[in-house]
Amino acid sequence: MGVRNYLIEGVSGTGKTSVCKELQRRGHHAVNGDRELAYQGDPETGEPVDGFGHEHHLWRIEDVRALVARDDEPLTFFCGGSRNFSTFIDLFDGVFVLDVDLETLRRRLDARPSEEWGGRPAERALIERLHRTREDIPSSGVLIDATAPLSSVVDDILRRVTGSPGT
Repeated sequence: MGVRNYLIEGVSGTGKTSVCKELQRRGHHAVNGDRELAYQGDPETGEPVDGFGHEHHLWRIEDVRALVARDDEPLTFFCGGSRNFSTFIDLFDGVFVLDVDLETLRRRLDARPSEEWGGRPAERALIERLHRTREDIPSSGVLIDATAPLSSVVDDILRRVTGSPGT
């Protein structure tokens, strides 16, 4: 979709969905990968599976490739987490990893309803472990301090991409 394409990743609760919405509000093309590209699949084969598990949260690689191949937008931001990001991360011009401290993460997860991912105790424990180990996010990404106000977080990303904070 974009002449230049960027991935915005981070553990649950760091603000990927909020950043996506703010980029869209400002007129940028942003894809919420968790809603538009995700499915539950086998991490090894990519075959769909029943049920829900964090390790099965994948993005449809063919759809990511097709969106990246288009050039009708100057910039496209792909926001969300995927367990198979390593199979398509090389398609992006850059990767940003939203990062927050543990206290901020816990406060954000406290505000989630129990039916939303991260709202149940077992999910929270997993998110906190992934936050601590960073095992589930791209290691090559540029860290973005997502404890700042949302407008500042998005300004920071846009400044790094365009040289100015944008609209």
